[in-house]
Amino acid sequence: MGTRSTIAIEYENGFVAQIYCHWDGYLSHNGKILLEHYTEVPKIAELINLGDLSLLDKEIGVKVDFDDPSSIPNGQCISYKRDRGDSDTGASYFNSFEEYEKDHQYQEYEYIFRQSTNTWFVNFGRGWINLKDAIDNKMDED
Repeated sequence: MGTRSTIAIEYENGFVAQIYCHWDGYLSHNGKILLEHYTEVPKIAELINLGDLSLLDKEIGVKVDFDDPSSIPNGQCISYKRDRGDSDTGASYFNSFEEYEKDHQYQEYEYIFRQSTNTWFVNFGRGWINLKDAIDNKMDED
């Protein structure tokens, strides 16, 4: 069973884009990967452009055969759109953070990078928390 999450970016102009990720949404996996490997807006935007993910990993990667696990290099994301050819799995878009808060897809873990502060935040039922603080304090373990 997956620990589902969402991954979003809020750009300087307030526009928000969000995708879904099926596996390993908890802080020690998706949270850590986002904090350590998705620190620049261009790479985060490239991740969002992949659309919904089966698995988040350190690198965006290249197209693989979704149904052949042996074809998937370690350390790369697995995308439903790129790798399985699914339609209707692209990002969702919102005109503002307020619109996002009202209408976004909710999952067990929600991650958002806010470009205005260059900071990742996470919400797992406690409101928005600085992701680094949440990981450092192992907040999802208590």
